[in-house]
Amino acid sequence: MEGPDQLLDIVRQVALWSLPILVAVIFHEVAHGAMALRLGDDTALRSGRLTLNPLPHIDPIGTLLMPSLLMLAGLPVFGYARPVPVDYRRLGNPRRDMMAVAAAGPGTNLALALVSAGLFHALKGHLAGVTTETASAFQLGVLLPLAQMAQASVVINVSLAIFNLLPLPPLDGGRVLTGLLPYAQARFVAAIEPFGFLILAALIMTGWLRFLVSDPISFVTRMLL
Repeated sequence: MEGPDQLLDIVRQVALWSLPILVAVIFHEVAHGAMALRLGDDTALRSGRLTLNPLPHIDPIGTLLMPSLLMLAGLPVFGYARPVPVDYRRLGNPRRDMMAVAAAGPGTNLALALVSAGLFHALKGHLAGVTTETASAFQLGVLLPLAQMAQASVVINVSLAIFNLLPLPPLDGGRVLTGLLPYAQARFVAAIEPFGFLILAALIMTGWLRFLVSDPISFVTRMLL
């Protein structure tokens, strides 16, 4: 049975990680829609999905439940929002442009990771040498939580980018792969898409997902932090 201190720590961790997770998954999806709009498809715009308002993007499982369970289990934290609709038929060059649309999501997460890393190091500099006894209320109540949130944002965005770059449809890496492969092989990869989430579930349950993504996530995160 968990004591008050453990429960308080869980609440604190959820509070620190919730906002970075929301920002990461929302910007990821908006980036897909914005790139599609730039390349000729306004479906996301007409659907009201090119917005930073979190409500149209939240998926109860991917945005809320899955990241929470992964965090509590000590696994790499990532999630997903409701996919932004894209009509590939409205793109100028559907095969090439879908690669750009798919890559925009992970690319945006990597950009957010870089910005978060810069903020983390700036705040870390202001907190250097500060102890609990010598810190001001502003340092303890504002700067320290912001630094911890920026650190969490780096981990989340790197995790989301690398997870989505796995070459498995319907993940972004799978869509990029179908654009790079010759047509016959691309059709074979695209045919896997209906089973993609079942394959992901199997990878999670067997521990293979952690094997595939943990080392790349750790390597990039260490470089940034």
